[in-house]
Formats: sequence, structure tokens, C-alpha cells
Amino acid sequence: MNPKASTLRGATPGADSSHDSYLPEHGNGGYQVRHYDLDLDYRVVSNRLAGRADITAAAVQTLSRFTLDLGRFRVHDVQVDGRPAKYLHRPGKLQIKPERPIDAGDTFRVQIRYAGKPMPISGRWGELGWEELTDGVLVASQPNGSPSWFPCDDQPAAKATFRVAVTAPSPYMVLVTGDLVLQQRGASGTTWVYERREPTSPYLMSVQIGRYEVVDLAAGAVVQRAAIPPALRGNVAHDFGRHGEIMSALQRLFGPYPFREYVVVVADDDLDDPVEAQGMAVFGRNHVDGRRTHERLVVHELAHQWFGNSLTVADWRHIWLNEGFATYAEWLWSGVCGDLSTDALAAQWYAWVAARPRNVVVADPGVDRMFDPLVYKRGALTVHALRKNVGDESFFALLRAWVAEHAHSTVTTEQFRMHAQRFAREPLDNLFAAWLDSPALPPAPR
Repeated sequence: MNPKASTLRGATPGADSSHDSYLPEHGNGGYQVRHYDLDLDYRVVSNRLAGRADITAAAVQTLSRFTLDLGRFRVHDVQVDGRPAKYLHRPGKLQIKPERPIDAGDTFRVQIRYAGKPMPISGRWGELGWEELTDGVLVASQPNGSPSWFPCDDQPAAKATFRVAVTAPSPYMVLVTGDLVLQQRGASGTTWVYERREPTSPYLMSVQIGRYEVVDLAAGAVVQRAAIPPALRGNVAHDFGRHGEIMSALQRLFGPYPFREYVVVVADDDLDDPVEAQGMAVFGRNHVDGRRTHERLVVHELAHQWFGNSLTVADWRHIWLNEGFATYAEWLWSGVCGDLSTDALAAQWYAWVAARPRNVVVADPGVDRMFDPLVYKRGALTVHALRKNVGDESFFALLRAWVAEHAHSTVTTEQFRMHAQRFAREPLDNLFAAWLDSPALPPAPR
């Protein structure tokens, strides 16, 4: 802790308040981050991380102080525009008071040096963020695990570009969401430098460290590859054997893949669920069994590159726009590949939803229910009901336009309602009110 921390005074209204209604303690106000430049040195055996963060931001109001989200690290130094700044760090928040107030509209830079043993953020969804594996690291931050490894404005709408350099022991491969621009071996390890040029939410940035080998998943215009434990090579080849077909199908349905490449990481540990990151998805070894048991999850995570990653919710209450569409992509692929039709799956899941209590409002499920299976399945049924209402031609035109018009930005439920209405002959107010705004279950889509 900064020994001068007790001198911090003069709160700037709104400078430490999030714009997210579900997680107001995560995220900050008063500025917008434009770019993160992170240099990390990580020791696998001791789980020791030394970091330097260089953050470029623009003030949207006059700032006498401001905050960033940061977990349980020791902060060694904070500077603002090259000048020492006073700071107070308690686990979760780093409060910074620059030497002089920052004027509204000004661009400023914050340099932070920190170190410690990175630990995941504990909460109602378990442990999120930087997590030790049996032999390596996995980072899965949705929705609020990003401060476990770097100082940030941790809210989904706070998109920025990134440069991330990670130095780790040379026997390990380091994968970061982004394009690899440098790999350099030195005396203390190998440095891997990645750039994420598309605006990206902090929770969608990920670091994966392990003894992996890289294999190609499919040929085509989009690079599709996987980093895997060598012992799983055969199972991966079978379980991801149709990945090129899945990518082609989703591009036909939703429009061009929104990034330059797609990387699948298969950790050499079991995981409860796969998780998406920007241009990446992470699976556990238990999801790769050589029988394509989990192919629907392969589709689901790939679909998030459109719905969730390129188009990111402006607030967590809109989570159905991520999960409802990714779930519906599973049903679409089932029909494309000759398994159960989309209509058949919709009927099955309608019966599943009907057998459960009517206690979730899809458009605003509440923080405790935002990852409830009902949000996923009923969200997908909402999409199917819309499709039945407007017809296939208008529906898929609607989806492709939604993706194209909001690429690499943030979206809300209200924006989607207004967008969908452009492709419908009749008002959609009643349809959306029934499926999204009420816990009562409407009749099955037909």
C-alpha cells in the first residue's frame, strides 16, 4: 500500500462508479480506456507474476482522481503522464490521484507496476480469471475475472485495443487472444507478444500457458488451429473434424467471421464448461472424448465470436443476446449437418422450459440468474419465434445485418428490438413482450 495513501481526498463524482447494473462494483467512470499495453513476466512453478501496465485513456469529465479494477497484487508504482501519482490499493480497486486534475477531453496515460501471486476472483460463479492448472495457466474471466491479472476498467462495454507481452519458461507455449507479432527466446524464458487490434472487452482477453502443440483444424480463408496436449491429438482430430464445415455454415448464416483467426485451446485438465475469448475458445480435456459428444459446444463457442465478442452486451442484463444466439446456433448446425432439425430441437427445448418454474425474465434475469439455463434456452426460443414470425429470408437477412451494423461494438436488447422491426411486416412488440419481458411462457413457436 502507498504510505501516502491516507492523503487521498477529493472524490470526482462518478469517477469510481460502473455503468453496469448487475456488477456495479466492477468497472469505473469518468474516462474511457483506448489501449492497454501489458508486459508480464510469469513463473509457472512459483505462480509469480510481475506486471507493467501502460494504459491510454480519455477523460470524459474532469478527474481529480479515478479508479481501476485490480485484484490481490502488490502495487509498486503508479504514474500518470510520467509523473508520480498518489494511490490507494485495496483488493478489487486501485484508487489513483494524479499530481494535477485531468481536464475533460484530455487523453492521459497511466503506468502501473505490480507483482504477486495471481489468484482468481471468487464470487457467486466460483473462481474466475487467472487460474493455475496442473501444469500451466488458464484465464477465463467472464464476467468479472479480468482484475485477477491486470488493472482495467472491468465492464463489458469498456472495449479497448491491447498489446500483451508475456515472458514464461521456454518449455511452455503462451497463447493470448490476438495476433502473434513476436516470439523471442532469451536467457530467462521466451517472450510472446500479441496484439488485439479490434476493440475488446477486458473479460474477453485471455492468456493460456501450457505444454501444447499446435495443429490445424481446417483449411480456408480463416485460420483455424488448436493448441492441444499431444496425447489428445487423435481425439481432437475427430471431435473437431467438422470444424471447417461449421465455420462455413456459420459464415453463411451470420456473415463473415469477425476476426483474422480462431484458436481452440484444449487444457490438459478437466473443466466444467468451455469458455469463449476474443478469437479463442478454451475446452477441457473432458470435452474431447473422440466421439463428438460435445460438438454442440464447439458450435456454441464459435458462434460467440459473432454474438458476444464482436457484438458485446453493453450491460450484463442483456446476456441473452450472447447466450440465446449461441444456443440457437447449435440448433441451426444440427439441421445443417443432418441431425435433428431446428424445429425439432425447438420443440424439445420448449417442452423442457415448460416443465420448469416460470421465474426468469429473459431480458432482465437478475445477476443471480444471468447464466441460468433458462436464459440460454428461452433466449434461443425467442430467436426461433422471431424466425417463425418474419420468415426465413427476412430472418437471416436480419441476422446478417445485425452482425454487420454493430461489428466490434456494444449492443442492447432495445437496439435488437428496433433492428428486428425493420425486417418485419407486422409490429413485433407483442412477440418480444411475451418472450422477453414476462416470466409467463408463450405458446410454442410455429
